[in-house]
Amino acid sequence: MTTSSDDSVEPIGPADDAGAMQPAEPTRRRRRFGLFRAVGSATRGAKKFLAPVPVDEPVPVPPIIVAPSETVQGRSPFAMGFLGAVGVLVALALAQAVTAVQSVIILVVLALFLALGLNPAVEFLTVRRVPRTAAVTIITLTMLGAVAIGLTALVPVFTEQTQRLSQNLPELLRNLASHPRVAELDREYQIVERVTEFLTSGSLIDTLFGGLMGAGRLVANLLFSVIVTLVLTIYFLASLPAIKETIYAFAPASRRPRAKYLADEIFRGVSGYITGMFVIVSVASVCAFIFMNIAGLGSYSLALAFVVALFCFIPLVGSTLAMVVVAIVGFAVSPTTGIATIVYFLIYQQFDAYVVYPNVMKRTVKVPGALVVLSAIIGGMLFGVIGAVIAIPATAALLLLFREIVQPALDAS
Repeated sequence: MTTSSDDSVEPIGPADDAGAMQPAEPTRRRRRFGLFRAVGSATRGAKKFLAPVPVDEPVPVPPIIVAPSETVQGRSPFAMGFLGAVGVLVALALAQAVTAVQSVIILVVLALFLALGLNPAVEFLTVRRVPRTAAVTIITLTMLGAVAIGLTALVPVFTEQTQRLSQNLPELLRNLASHPRVAELDREYQIVERVTEFLTSGSLIDTLFGGLMGAGRLVANLLFSVIVTLVLTIYFLASLPAIKETIYAFAPASRRPRAKYLADEIFRGVSGYITGMFVIVSVASVCAFIFMNIAGLGSYSLALAFVVALFCFIPLVGSTLAMVVVAIVGFAVSPTTGIATIVYFLIYQQFDAYVVYPNVMKRTVKVPGALVVLSAIIGGMLFGVIGAVIAIPATAALLLLFREIVQPALDAS
């Protein structure tokens, strides 16, 4: 029983393990085959990716051939030449028109400068809650009253002293001829006799003004210029804020604050220059009046001080011209007076150049000395005395525009 039961039991051992391992072999083969396929696909893809890409050779661009009768803009040379000739003719016509109205343009610019010079006084009143119309009226009446009072007091005395000077001129010339050197020249060339005859005859007026009609025409033109300048000055002074706003409107809205700043700086510089010139001229005329009364020229002091004031408005050469005029009268009185006059003006020129002028102008216009000389010379050659006067503030305005606009653009490039 024991033997049969033992024989009927099947052994469990290596046979069962072999049967369990049989299905794993195909799986390993499939995995190995899939790995080989993946590696092969990656290799083929890498070869395709790294393969050089064929590049086509560049095709040359055919040249553009322009027809002989046409330009790039599609216009014929005849049309271009005709338009250029028309442009030249228009430019010449405009230049002739500007030359024809040159005197009017000068009066307009002078009136604008005077208005800018009087504007600080108007703003002084408007800040204190005075309406601008009332402020302009007050300033205008004050200036007209001052001019009227000055002319009323000056014209009679100036006329009297001028007549006295012309009456005493022969005697003054004889005193001048008593000088040994002048007497020697007079014996050779009869200088005193010729000058006396020329001054006492009626040929002086004919030579200076072209006769009676020429003198009348000169007076009429002078009165017309004064009236036009006065009217334009009052108009510009009253409407100066509107004029400024009109000028500001020409600038784009994005740049208008910058344009307003530049325009205000230019207006402030011109106004300060005109005001400073009035101060400098007043100091020069008052000092000359005091000196002439001390030096023995009291009979002609008021007339000569008026001449000094007129000449001092001219930049650079004004004080020298005034010195020449006053020195001639001084030498006619006595050589000592003439020498003292020259010494005084030379000393005052240094005082004016190093004390008065810098202190007055340092807060208004900042122009180098070389540009002052060049601008005054060029302005005088183009527009006369008025051109020399307005050339310096115009140069200051151009320098401001260069510093604020051109130079930053050059630095940024």
